[in-house]
This record gives sequence, structure tokens and C-alpha cells, in this order.
Amino acid sequence: MDIHDQVVVVTGGANGIGKALCDACHQAGARKVVVTDIDLAGAQAVARRIDGDAYRVDVSQEREITDMIDAVEAAHGPIGLFCSNAGVALGFDADFTNAAQASNDLWALSWQVNVMAHVYAARALIPRMKARGGGYFLNTLSAAGLLSQVGSATYATTKHAAVGFAENLAITHRDDGIRVTILCPQGVDTDMLRNIPDGPQSLDGALSPEQVAQCALTAISNEEFLALPHPQVLGYMQNKTKDYDRWIGGMVKLQRAMQA
Repeated sequence: MDIHDQVVVVTGGANGIGKALCDACHQAGARKVVVTDIDLAGAQAVARRIDGDAYRVDVSQEREITDMIDAVEAAHGPIGLFCSNAGVALGFDADFTNAAQASNDLWALSWQVNVMAHVYAARALIPRMKARGGGYFLNTLSAAGLLSQVGSATYATTKHAAVGFAENLAITHRDDGIRVTILCPQGVDTDMLRNIPDGPQSLDGALSPEQVAQCALTAISNEEFLALPHPQVLGYMQNKTKDYDRWIGGMVKLQRAMQA
């Protein structure tokens, strides 16, 4: 996809990767970048800088996503690229007490934001995109969705589910002209990374949000499904599928190192 002259929506656009995506899409010539976030003031600050538009959206609520999509298309025309970027990193157990110990509330919120927000966006946009011959979804996920997340079953599980949904979305709607890219970095220098315990997500170095956004735009330009800002992740994926037991053993060693 050529982002030039497209209407682009970015959820979680007030900070981190989302903010960098807004800047990168604007620099790539998007006709209008719509910045959405639960933090309206932060979204407005980003939008002012790039002559965009801003909406307060809680992506855990389907109606708020649908209402925003309706408003954006009424104001600016068809959404060409929807960056479903908002996410949460919850349920971390630094003591490795019990993989299932996160509360039901944390599981529910993680599921709503990390999985269902992608579903809600697709549910609203797929019929419109099909009718006009195509469109694009960029779903910001994580290397945790391809590998795992030491210390948080909540994060690992919901990100795996989000990868599964994106795969199905890409398969089901390729012949409708709809394309999907999943953005799967390891550590990124954001507030989210700083607010979780240290772990293997940063062993290969934390990239800047700007580096991650540029990787995403390159993948979109090439219409590639998988965007890996940390290219090492491909090797880890190959090791995982080649010998699952050995890979599990390696992850256990990483956990032991964290406990030392």
C-alpha cells in the first residue's frame, strides 16, 4: 500500500509506537492522520503537530471504536489504513509464583484490549473495505505473540490470540483486496517497557518507537504480513518450530537467569 493520500487511523496514538506511527504516516503523505487514545489531551497534542484529528477512544469498548470509525469516515472519507496499535501489558509475576495467578479482571482487560479491539475494528471496517475494493490493517502485536513472554501468561496468551486472529483476517479477506501486517517487536523504548519487570524482551536491545514505526511502514509498502523490527525474532521462531522441547528448555533457562 502507498500511504500517500490515505486516511489513516492510529489507536493508542498519544505515546510510544502509536505516536511514532502517526508521525511516520504524516511524513509519508497521508491525507489525514486520526490520532485516537484513551488520553484525549495526549492525542490532541500529537494531532496538532501533524495537522491531524483526535478522538478519545477506549478500545475495550466496541461502541466507541464503531462510533469513531463512523465519525472519521463522515469527516474525512474512507479509512485506507487502520493501525490497531493500542495494547496493555498486565499480569506480570516477577516471582513466578503461579502462571495463572492474574486476577479475572486483569485477564478480561487484557483480552478486551489486546484481542477484541482488533476484532471490533475489523467487524466495523471489513464490510466497508469490501464494498470499496480493499483496505489495510496494521495490528501492533509483539514478539511475545510469536514466541512467549516470560513472567506474564496474560500477555503471552492474548498476544498469541491476536496473531491467530490476524492470520485468519489475512486469509479470509485477501481476495477482497484487504491486506494485513502484524508488527511484532521485542523491547521498545516506551513507557510500557519501563513499567514491566526486566526480562528477555530487552536482551537484543530496545529500539526507538521511530525505528519500529519505519519497519511497519516498510512492511506496509511491500504488503508483507510479518514486520519484525528485531530481525533475530525470525531465528527464534524457526528454533521454536524446529525443536519445541529444546526451545521450552531455553526459555526456562532465561527464567532461571531472571530469578538469580
